[in-house]
Amino acid sequence: MQTSPVPQRSGAAPFQALSFRQLLLFFLPLGASASLVMISHVIINGTLARSAHPELLIASYTIALSLMDVIERPAILLRQTCSALVRDKVSFRAMSAIAAYLLVCCLIVGSLISYTPMGPWVFIRLFGAEPSQVPEIVNVFQWLNLVILFSGVRCLFHGIIIVNLRTKWLTIGMGIRLIGMFLVAAYFVSADKVTSGSVGALIFLTGMAIECIISVIEGRSLLRRDIPEKLEGHPVTNKAHIFRFYRPLMVSSFLAVMIDPAINAALGTTGNMELAIASFAIALNLAHLMQSFFSYLHQIVLNFYHVNARKVFRFAVTVAFLPAVLVSILGYSPAGPWFLEHVIGVQAGSPLMKETLQALRWFMIMNLVFPWLDYLNGLLMLRGQTKVMVWSQACNVAVAILMLVVLVRIVPYWSGSIGALAQSLGLAAEIGVVLYVLRASRTASGKTANQAF
Repeated sequence: MQTSPVPQRSGAAPFQALSFRQLLLFFLPLGASASLVMISHVIINGTLARSAHPELLIASYTIALSLMDVIERPAILLRQTCSALVRDKVSFRAMSAIAAYLLVCCLIVGSLISYTPMGPWVFIRLFGAEPSQVPEIVNVFQWLNLVILFSGVRCLFHGIIIVNLRTKWLTIGMGIRLIGMFLVAAYFVSADKVTSGSVGALIFLTGMAIECIISVIEGRSLLRRDIPEKLEGHPVTNKAHIFRFYRPLMVSSFLAVMIDPAINAALGTTGNMELAIASFAIALNLAHLMQSFFSYLHQIVLNFYHVNARKVFRFAVTVAFLPAVLVSILGYSPAGPWFLEHVIGVQAGSPLMKETLQALRWFMIMNLVFPWLDYLNGLLMLRGQTKVMVWSQACNVAVAILMLVVLVRIVPYWSGSIGALAQSLGLAAEIGVVLYVLRASRTASGKTANQAF
């Protein structure tokens, strides 16, 4: 299972000692940008919740977004791959070629779904959508298909920004993106034009285009100014080197994105499809909002673990339990109903409010597990063991789908909580596989990169 580790970070001189402050200065902008991503989804759901038929619009947008997530996944992985492997212009050109191929393939698949009979077939057969909903869902997806292009390009340049420790630009880009999204959302609400799920897609597209432009400007500036043409001793020189690292990540991510469509399909078989999907979508967005700030622990591992492994582990211990605490506050205190009513726009005392809160409580499991899984995945990437992620994600998917089948049969009235519990238990199974492999590797070798454990 052991493979070559990723190359060491270059650029600034290596740290003689690693302080908690240095980790915070690198991590806080990453965490802030990730949290702002989730706020963008809150803006969209909050806008759609102010329509005359919020459950219907949120459900149509969520189904289209679930498919977009599947197709977009290869583009998202460009960020981790670029930050792990690109250290000079030669490796960046190889990375850019891989990125171009991937984005063209993504757009072709998305266009087939958007403009051919393949789209209605996918949404009806795989997502369980009603035929009457399909025209609305396809219309939403046509706009979301354009989001994929901007998302892939910004992730490519995010990798350059991260490896040069200029993480503040991720926060700046996300902040400007949110301003643009808020202005577009405010226009639709004030003009009383929130009549379609496509409104959410247009808001999303506007924000992604803004963030992409900012990332390209800063990334290209770093390439010209700080990245050498060829770094001596850097092993990544061609597309094959990039793809060897990237391919297992892509396979594991495709397995992972199967979960959301499976959940939406399962929820579509419950008594009230719109309520189940809408409550799950809002609860999932809130759970992701609480954990998103801590979703870059793998970058701490990639960039600083070789400097001071124990300091990186202690940093993870300090922050890893906060997402579960935050979700528990929303799920079990008056803060949750207040936030849903005044920020999201869910009517107080409505069935949507009740089911969303119930689903949110189950997501405490997911938010407890996720930061540690991200940390451990960072160790796998650092050691070049990305193939392990294929097996851990497969276990995640298998457990989640099994739980969906069981829960739909025995407690169909749980609504969105079915998806929340299934997704949480799947993630718990995934971290179990990763822990087993890392501990087994430690026992076999006597010395591993996960000495902090």
